[in-house]
Amino acid sequence: MNPVERVRQYLAQFPYEIEIREFEESTKTAGQAARAVGVEVGQIAKSVLLLIGEQAVMVVTSGDAKVNQSRLKQHLGLTGKVKMPDADATLQITGFPPGGVCPFALPRPSFERAPAVRILIDTSMNRYPVVYIAAGSPRSAAPVTVEQLQAITGGELVDLCSIDDQHNEERQQAAVK
Repeated sequence: MNPVERVRQYLAQFPYEIEIREFEESTKTAGQAARAVGVEVGQIAKSVLLLIGEQAVMVVTSGDAKVNQSRLKQHLGLTGKVKMPDADATLQITGFPPGGVCPFALPRPSFERAPAVRILIDTSMNRYPVVYIAAGSPRSAAPVTVEQLQAITGGELVDLCSIDDQHNEERQQAAVK
């Protein structure tokens, strides 16, 4: 089953009418996804997969936000270097290609000691009534509310990110034009 179909089937178990949209153009980056969907970059919910030692964690945050690594480690009670996995590791851990990583419908760990991916949902997305998540491919997106995202992922709502001022400046300049 292809990853988008896996996401669609996973969503079917919830009482929400979330429609996956597929695009001809790439939605691999927050900027590309915002252009394809027709929303601000901040309204794109980017799923950032990180490794701290052996612990895999996914921070779902606004497209214009950056993860504060110190806050992340403090919140998790972990020490060590925070790393982003390469494309192969991302696919192995999530079952999704980079640029299409969905924060749910993740594969179950294949052996007892394999860590599950912990999902953290950043409060930066609360600025929007709806955000758009990647839905399994770098050419897909699906609208969800933060509350739906929490229910679907079982994720924890946290304040770990800061808004990228460059995106805010660009948005303000665009509004003036």
